[in-house]
Amino acid sequence: MQELTSTELIQYLPEKESFALFVYTPMCGTCKLAARMLGIMQETLPTVPLYQININTAHALAEQWQVTSVPALLIFHRNELLERHYAIQSVGFLYDVLKPLA
Repeated sequence: MQELTSTELIQYLPEKESFALFVYTPMCGTCKLAARMLGIMQETLPTVPLYQININTAHALAEQWQVTSVPALLIFHRNELLERHYAIQSVGFLYDVLKPLA
């Protein structure tokens, strides 16, 4: 997953049709587990545009998107937040969520 800053993300949003954004904090154990599962998904669905951002460096965006906890997986389509997932349950769950973006 490519790490984006808030500035890069704001510039990037209008350019993409659809993408997924993983929101995390570096000290979160559950976030690390979710990141590993997302890594597996990237190998399974390599065409899915998947990015990550550290919520500690993106307070304004987290507030704008109403991110209430981490890990979070946000699904965007045409510059609009469509889905918010907080419980990254399994690789199978991620496959079902990310497959439409492939």
